[in-house]
Formats: sequence, C-alpha cells, structure tokens
Amino acid sequence: MTAAAAYSTYTQNNLQIESPEKLIEMLYEGIIRFASLAKKSIENKEIEKRAYWTNRTIAIFVELINSLDPEKGGDVAYYLEGLYNQQIKFMTESNIENCPEKIDIVLKVTRTLLEAWREVTADGMA
Repeated sequence: MTAAAAYSTYTQNNLQIESPEKLIEMLYEGIIRFASLAKKSIENKEIEKRAYWTNRTIAIFVELINSLDPEKGGDVAYYLEGLYNQQIKFMTESNIENCPEKIDIVLKVTRTLLEAWREVTADGMA
C-alpha cells in the first residue's frame, strides 16, 4: 500500500466516527466485548489470552479516564474517574486471581453505563 493510499484509508476511517458521543458508545461496547473475551479465556484456562483481553479492557478504561474534563464535567467527571479506576482494579484482580466473577461486575457496570449513555445522548440529540 502506498503512503497516499494509506492516508486515504486513515482519513476515511476517521470520518466514519460520527461524533464524540458515538466514540464513547463504541468504547463502552469495546469494554464489554474485550472483558467477555477475558472471562472466556479464564474459563478456558488460556493464560496468554486472558492477559491480552484484560490489558485491552484496561486500556479502554484508561482512555475513558483521559477523556474526562473535570472543568466541564464537574462532579460527574470525578465520579466516573473513580468508577473507571475501580473497574481497572477489578480487571487486574480477575487476571491475577483467575476470578471471572470480578469480570461479571465490570460487565454489569459497563452495560449500565452504556445504557445510560445511550439514553442521555438520544435525549440530547432529539
């Protein structure tokens, strides 16, 4: 692939993200997908895959933390930062302890966040 073709593909992919709101939704969906794969890896005793999917899940939470703006988000940003850090802790513990139940907590929290995010962004865009 030439440099021009690569750049064209890159810009097309960036245009496909409709909005920052959609990006947050995609990040939550990624957490659900990767955490589910980490849980499956624990159940299948696949240590390398467990670590890989755990690290991918944690990376998304770190990205979400980095996207928070305390000046705009105030108490909500502060609350979300603590919540995201707690989920990182659960993912780390599940990886160390081979504990799928801690991933279940992360999945439940993230599904709730995703549902709430969809409601808020749907209301705000209507």
